[in-house]
Amino acid sequence: MSDGSGVDEGRSTDRDRSVKGPSWQRGPVVLRRASLPRSMVDQRLLDSREPVDWVHTDPWRVLRIQSEFVEGFGALAELGPAVSVFGSARTKPGSEEYRLAEQLSAALARAGYAVITGGGPGTMEAANKGASLAGGTAVGLGIELPFEHGLNDWVDLGINFRYFFVRKTMFVKYASAFCVLPGGFGTMDELFEALTLVQTKRVTWFPVILLGRSYWQGLLDWLRDTMVPAGTINPSDLDLIRVTDDVDEAVAWVLESDQARDARKPDPHTTEPPVEG
Repeated sequence: MSDGSGVDEGRSTDRDRSVKGPSWQRGPVVLRRASLPRSMVDQRLLDSREPVDWVHTDPWRVLRIQSEFVEGFGALAELGPAVSVFGSARTKPGSEEYRLAEQLSAALARAGYAVITGGGPGTMEAANKGASLAGGTAVGLGIELPFEHGLNDWVDLGINFRYFFVRKTMFVKYASAFCVLPGGFGTMDELFEALTLVQTKRVTWFPVILLGRSYWQGLLDWLRDTMVPAGTINPSDLDLIRVTDDVDEAVAWVLESDQARDARKPDPHTTEPPVEG
C-alpha cells in the first residue's frame, strides 16, 4: 500500500538499509551506528593493556549484586527462626536503650530466635551482645559506610554488603518480625520499608514492634492526627504497628504471630499441588 510518496509501506528500500547501516548482535542486544563496539569482548578480555574502567560499569555491577544475593542466601538459609532488631548506631553503652536492646535480644534468644542486626555499634552491638550471651545466634549484616568501622565483636555470623537493597532483602527474608528501638534516619528507613511491605502484602504475618513508647509517641500521633485525616493512609494501617516498653510483651507478640502463621499453613499431605496456568 502506497502512502503517496512512491514508497510502499512495510517494505525496506536500499536507502533505508544504507541509513540503517551494519548491525552487531550481542546476545539479545542489537547495536547500530554510534553504538557499534570498537572492539570485540574477547579482544578486550585478553588485552592486558586495556583500561580497567570496565569493572565499574553497570553490567559488572549486576554480577556483583548477584554475588551478594548468593552469598547472603547461602549464609542465612539454615539460620532458622530469626528477628531483625533495629536502632541507633549512636546509642551509648550503659544507656537505657542499650540495656533494652540487650534484654530484648536475650529474651528472643531464649525463645529460640536468632537476632539479626546491621552489625554496627550502639543498639546493634547491644542486640548482638544480648543474643550471644544468652546462647543464641547473633547475626550482623554490615554495609560499607564512611563512618562505621566493621562488624561489632558480638557478631557470630556476619556478612558485609555493598548494596543497601541487597542487605534490606536479607533483613526481611530471614526474619519473623521487626523490633525497632529508638534510632535515626536508617532506623526510620527500615521501619517504613517494613510497614510498606506489610501494607502491600509483600510479606504477611510480620509484626512490626516499636520499643520505647515515649520515643515513638510523637510519630504515632502524627500518623494518626495528620496522615489519617489527610487520607494518605487508612485508619486500619495504624494496626500494623505495635508499641510497648515491655520486653516480654514484645516477645509474646512475635511468638503469637509465628503460631498464627503456622496455623494457616496448608498441610502438604492434604493440599493438592497448584495447577500450572
